[in-house]
Amino acid sequence: MNILALGAHPDDIEYGCGGTFLKFARQGVNIYFMVLTKGEFGGDPGVRQKEQEEAMKLLGVKKIYWGGCVDTELPNERIIITKIDEVIEEVKPDEVYVNYLEDIHQDHRALAECALAATRYVKRVFFYEDYTSINFEPDIFVDIENVLDEKQKLIQVYASQVAKSYPTKLDMAESIRAIANFRGFQGKVKYAEGFKSFRFLRDV
Repeated sequence: MNILALGAHPDDIEYGCGGTFLKFARQGVNIYFMVLTKGEFGGDPGVRQKEQEEAMKLLGVKKIYWGGCVDTELPNERIIITKIDEVIEEVKPDEVYVNYLEDIHQDHRALAECALAATRYVKRVFFYEDYTSINFEPDIFVDIENVLDEKQKLIQVYASQVAKSYPTKLDMAESIRAIANFRGFQGKVKYAEGFKSFRFLRDV
């Protein structure tokens, strides 16, 4: 199976899907990333690119496609949709994961909206949550209790972001456990990641 994950910035995908993808990797699933920017507005782009590539190795990602866009300055919809179209044509994903439509970050909103058009023929498309998502109500849950520690270690690869001071007093790694605990409560397990399906064609 081929999985394509779309993110606006380095660390977006791992924050929302890291546990699920660690489990996918153990099953031999082919995972591909497309990251539109190098997160220039949130740190040194060279550092953030290296962090993303290191995280990619830990997940066993087959290939990463860089979108070549600038953080907080995503181009018009046609350009983004065309970029995603080209990657989908090459990867031929069975499932696509992208950040949620309702988000306080403009890049996340822009990518999510463009992904809806670009994934028009993909049979399974799921939204993942980021710490900037709003009104996110998942309808699919993945139990990540046995990989939660690994997910936290995966996020710690993004040292430039983990080291930042957050108003919640929780760093990125700590917030991952808090979110997983809450989503686990909703999904009736201890720790989980939550996803919202845009399209989910079941094979019966």
